[in-house]
Parts: sequence; C-alpha cells; structure tokens
Amino acid sequence: MSQFFEIHPDNPQKRLIAQSVSIIRNGGVIVYPTDSCYALGCSVGDKQAMERIARIRKTDTKHNFTLVCRDLSDIATYARVDNSTYRTLKSLTPAPYTFILKATNEVPRRLQNPKRKTIGIRIPDNAICQALLDELGEPLLSCTLIMPGKDLPETDPEDIRDLLEKHVDLIIDGGHCGFEPTTVLTIDDRGEIDVTRRGRGDLSFLE
Repeated sequence: MSQFFEIHPDNPQKRLIAQSVSIIRNGGVIVYPTDSCYALGCSVGDKQAMERIARIRKTDTKHNFTLVCRDLSDIATYARVDNSTYRTLKSLTPAPYTFILKATNEVPRRLQNPKRKTIGIRIPDNAICQALLDELGEPLLSCTLIMPGKDLPETDPEDIRDLLEKHVDLIIDGGHCGFEPTTVLTIDDRGEIDVTRRGRGDLSFLE
C-alpha cells in the first residue's frame, strides 16, 4: 500500500519533501506533480524501479524515459550541447518542454533511444518538483502518468490513489494538474529544432 502525502503546491513542507526523497533513494516509485501533468518517477540508477514504471505504463523497450532536472547544471553530464543550444535551453527553462538531445557516455544505454542515442531532458516550473530535485541532488527518471489504453494523463490525485496505491510507494497530492503533456523539441547537432510533439510549451519563439 502506497503512502499519500498532501504537499502544498506553492510552499512544499520540508518534512514531507525529505520523506519523499527517502522513499526514492530506497528504491521507491513515486507519483508527483509537474508543470504539465502528473508523472511517475524513480532514481536514475535504479533499474528495478524503472522496470516497475514500465510495467505500470505497459511500455515496450523503445519507450523514451525523461531525466527531470532541477536546472541546467547537470546538462553536460547527460547531454551533448554546444553554446548555442545551451543558450536556447536556458531561455526556455524552467517550463513545460522536453528536449531530446544527444546523450553522453554517462547515460546508461537502457535510458537512451536505442537507434538515435538520445535522451530526454526536462526542467519543470513546479515548486514541489523543484523541492524534490533540490533535496535529491540528482535528476529523477520519469515519464508522464498515462495509464494503458488511455490518451490523456491522470489529473486527480484521488483517482490516481484508487488506480495505483498497490503499485507505487508514494503518491504526492499537489492539487489538480493539467492534462496537456509537454511540448517535445528535438535539437540536433547543428542546433536545429524540430517540434516532435506539440503540448503545453509555447512555440511562439520559433516564429
């Protein structure tokens, strides 16, 4: 049976954040809010937790997980970016975008796109998410909470509790999230941007 924490969306309680991070570090899978939708998350290095998320989502081996980061300080560890791309990322974060970038050798193969050798990077504008990442001190391995057979993410914490309380270790109630996923932008070696998926992130900067 999972734990259920009601965390304030603007002023997250430090005690609950610390308990949440302890669950992550001990191999837990959590449900947490972002600036677009609720997401499933676990420690980057925990293969078993990652496999649990894959079973919940019923994804195949081609599914791309995302590294959810506090800021751009970890970017060079996980993605290959030149100065121009870095400036682009800095101008667009934190916000509801997922960036598909070339992965570095530090990224385990199981986290990379098997053909393109890319990794998804995300920096959300959400106080609970930022507090978790600050306490954890490393990115969260994550994917949007869309249940098998559904087209839209789950948005209501009580509904999520009914669905997943026997399958995850913690559900964080941070209020109702939206149901529009992130805008996905693929950035190639030349800094060219391709809109892979239109979502919540504004695209007016491309005009």
